[in-house]
Amino acid sequence: MSRGRVLVYGGKGALGSAVLEHFKTKGFWTLNVDLTKNDSADANVVVDPTACWINQESHILKEVETLLAGEKLAAILCVAGGWADGKASNADFIKNADLMWKQSVWSSAISARVASSFLAEGGLLQLTGAAAAVEGTPGMLGYGLAKAAVHQLVQSLADPKAAGLPERSSTLAILPVTLDTPMNRKWMAKADFSSWTPLTFVADLLHSWTTDAAKRPNSGSLVKLVTTGGETTLTPQ
Repeated sequence: MSRGRVLVYGGKGALGSAVLEHFKTKGFWTLNVDLTKNDSADANVVVDPTACWINQESHILKEVETLLAGEKLAAILCVAGGWADGKASNADFIKNADLMWKQSVWSSAISARVASSFLAEGGLLQLTGAAAAVEGTPGMLGYGLAKAAVHQLVQSLADPKAAGLPERSSTLAILPVTLDTPMNRKWMAKADFSSWTPLTFVADLLHSWTTDAAKRPNSGSLVKLVTTGGETTLTPQ
């Protein structure tokens, strides 16, 4: 018997796949929303990357409504995103900033729209910010701009009644420093991996927040994930 239903936005990426798999092992029905299918998910909504923000929203809302068939989601976990550098003097600054906005802000805002209609009362809406974006990010302007916007969105959604979310729901952001993904290991092979946050830690954390509201920080919190010597601590901002 299913423990509940969760939507993982970005459920085909490294973190999203880890989160989706973890929830499946705990007996949850899983819905992946991403640019490509995740065959491990119980259902998928495939997003057209060439569609505009408005059309992506309408497509996702329609598909989620059909797939849920009147059921509600225990959690919406938005772990979509990416990284790109870029100074103001770089020729690709605006191109990279546009990509960062689409990957992080579009997905986060659409997740909030999905939550307004399909999140259960007392449910969890989790978005993904970045520890670096709490301050200036001079070498990666577009990335910092997009993640700071996600932080603002989380804080704005903290009052469910004012923001249009279900009663007693929580909106939280995780702010990783560096996640231990295959691509990060490939491009930073000489880094100190003991300072990187394991994907399994994040998956277990999100499961804990989903199943036990008492373990969640206050709604609107931006929660830094700081890993030192293989141990990860949570620091709500």
